[in-house]
Amino acid sequence: MLDHTDRRILDILQHAADTPVAAIAERVGLSLSPCWRRIRRMEEAGLITRRVALVDRKLANVPMTIFVSVRAPRHSAEWSEAFRKAIGAFPEIVEAYRLAGDTDYLLRLVLPSVEVYDQVYQRLIAELEFSDISASVAMEEMKFTTAVPLDYLRAAD
Repeated sequence: MLDHTDRRILDILQHAADTPVAAIAERVGLSLSPCWRRIRRMEEAGLITRRVALVDRKLANVPMTIFVSVRAPRHSAEWSEAFRKAIGAFPEIVEAYRLAGDTDYLLRLVLPSVEVYDQVYQRLIAELEFSDISASVAMEEMKFTTAVPLDYLRAAD
């Protein structure tokens, strides 16, 4: 179970994972060792899955975001596994979701241009059969965060 201090630690780490433990401890009112133990406990429990560096997409020359909606030609474990394997080979596909509703899968790609998207599209359709693929180009990123809401964590009893 997590308490208010754990939530504060998580909030700090979600916004700046490179914050030194000493700085986190000071901000949450703990000494260094207990703060470190709390972080390790959350890592061991799997709540903190990894710490990463977020790369500026414009400086990395992949400023364009394209969302791709996919309808599968059939709903079978074989096709789904082939799709999972195929999309895993594309570094441009940074997120993929299986959905309920009219669209079976939603992909988020980051790319330098529409021309590169067309190359990715051509490679993808060469590998698999699809009922439908449609793309939407993001015109403006209105909100982006990797932080998850912490209000729903269960409090310590």
